Amino acid sequence: MTSAPGVSVYRRVLLKLSGEALLGPDAYGINREVIARIASEIKAVVASGIQLAIVIGGGNIFRGIAPSAQGMDRASADYMGMLATVMNSLALQDALEKQEVPVRVQSALRIDQVVEPYVRRRAIRHLEQGRVVIFAAGTGNPFFTTDTAATLRGMEIGADVVLKATKVDGVYDRDPEKHPDARRFEAVSFDEVLDKRLAVMDATSIALCRDQDIHVRVFSIHKSGNLMRVCRGENVGTLVKGGQP
Repeated sequence: MTSAPGVSVYRRVLLKLSGEALLGPDAYGINREVIARIASEIKAVVASGIQLAIVIGGGNIFRGIAPSAQGMDRASADYMGMLATVMNSLALQDALEKQEVPVRVQSALRIDQVVEPYVRRRAIRHLEQGRVVIFAAGTGNPFFTTDTAATLRGMEIGADVVLKATKVDGVYDRDPEKHPDARRFEAVSFDEVLDKRLAVMDATSIALCRDQDIHVRVFSIHKSGNLMRVCRGENVGTLVKGGQP
């Protein structure tokens, strides 16, 4: 997909940010320089007229399937992971507000003193008013990943595409950090992702996107300007779509 320079090809976008994307060079937590840079890229996208919603993971703080959660009740560990996503969402909200970007956080878990509860129609209204909406706490249910939350929220708000921003610049046939000769796909089908168990999103998310025909674009958030390039339709990272790639 290509478009004229500066022209956005999407009206409404769901951006999935991994918690690890907020780490930067740190081993744990939130790197302030990294989150400020991401906020500036989000600001540019919103200024271009795109309606932007965001789902953030919590892996930089805690995740239910991490080694640190071994021995814990899985549901309890997953709820802790959801709370980690709330912390990340509040941090991103703060970074965006410092750059004068209007933003709301909606949580699937009720924390009314801190954030709004998730209400689909209210979220859509915020987007129509030019506000960024950050969806926190995943789906609000244990045993479901934030990838699944991103897909579900994308479907609910009528997003044109799900953008998965990670530390890797696309989808590879093998782990590029372990295999220097790993091959990156420019495009791949949902069925191929499932058949080959490629590291894109979890199987539930991929199946939902396939069934609802919502394309997924996987790209690196660590390269400055990538988010805007993707929104302009440039061939950045890997496009995951239905049918043959």
